Amino acid sequence: MLLSLILHWVITAAILLIISRIMPGIHIDSFGVAMIAALVMGLVNFFIKPVLVLLTLPLNFLTLGLFSFVINAGLFALVAWLVPGFAVANFLAALGGSLLLAIMTSLLGMLLPEQTSRAL
Repeated sequence: MLLSLILHWVITAAILLIISRIMPGIHIDSFGVAMIAALVMGLVNFFIKPVLVLLTLPLNFLTLGLFSFVINAGLFALVAWLVPGFAVANFLAALGGSLLLAIMTSLLGMLLPEQTSRAL
């Protein structure tokens, strides 16, 4: 259990680093910064995202769930604001980065063994 959590943390950090290399407008200084950003992103998604989703439920309902992309981009930008060495230039970069992160972690979750993907 703990090993799969650590593996997920390292993989998310590596994915963030890859995203910073391919997505213009996103910059991460080093792998250490990516590790901190992945940790903060996990905490933000655990504590803040459910509250935001609940508060914006009517708007999310009216937009047929598309507002959740805005929430994810906002949380991605929030993590960049909180972590020194992690910068996001604008909202479109945050939107693209959050989409790439979601797609890459989902694909990786399908490829990893059952025990590891449970922690994802």
